[in-house]
Amino acid sequence: MNILIVLAHPERQSLNGALVDIAARELGSLGHEVRLSDLYRMEWKATVDRADFPHQTTGEPFNVAASSAQAYKSGELTEDVKEEQEKLLWADAVIFQFPLWWFSAPAILKGWIERVFSAGFAYGTGKSYGDGSMKGKRAMLSVTIGGTEHDYAARGICGPIEDLLFPLTHGTLFYTGFATLPSFLVYNADRLEDYGEGFPAVVDRFRDRLATLETTPPIAFRSAASGDYDPKTRELRPGLEEAHAHGFNLHIKKLS
Repeated sequence: MNILIVLAHPERQSLNGALVDIAARELGSLGHEVRLSDLYRMEWKATVDRADFPHQTTGEPFNVAASSAQAYKSGELTEDVKEEQEKLLWADAVIFQFPLWWFSAPAILKGWIERVFSAGFAYGTGKSYGDGSMKGKRAMLSVTIGGTEHDYAARGICGPIEDLLFPLTHGTLFYTGFATLPSFLVYNADRLEDYGEGFPAVVDRFRDRLATLETTPPIAFRSAASGDYDPKTRELRPGLEEAHAHGFNLHIKKLS
């Protein structure tokens, strides 16, 4: 497979950096081709603004989606965005490596998504939620987390980690067509040894996940074309959910 790793961490000599190095070596040894987008080293521009669309008429109202779609269609997106889009088209799978900051991804990664997943390229194609333009590709979040696993459990004080990552796993990746794999999570990232799982154990778990990147079943999100949603309201049809399921869990198919 062709695998793109997107790293969003300002310190290359960090746990996140180490996991990227492990991934590159491990995937290479398994015969995969690997490319890296190290966003901080690239000094990635993280804001969408008029500078992204230099060919737009001066004084014309700025509409991000419309400007993005026009620039993509005419081939006038900026070169940095075009290069990242080419990497996505090349990739069979994408690994996003980042720390959980303020219950989300670092701003630089959000900015990469906002600029690279442009209208006409990743959305606005008439298909979504499992059938978008990235269909056929796999994606996995690899996330380091400062808190404990209990903090992010179903009854944990921080809320379920799956809910916090849902905007990325479902609203970004699955929406654009990716088969989203269960996330690789490293809790207690700043103090691994104090909580029973040291770095070697993390590495072993990570290698296992990398070795099964092609075969791990994705999260069973419901596709827009599955018939599970009312075509008029786009609400889930009654009776399809697991007993007591609510919120984001409604959009995951029953396990059979």
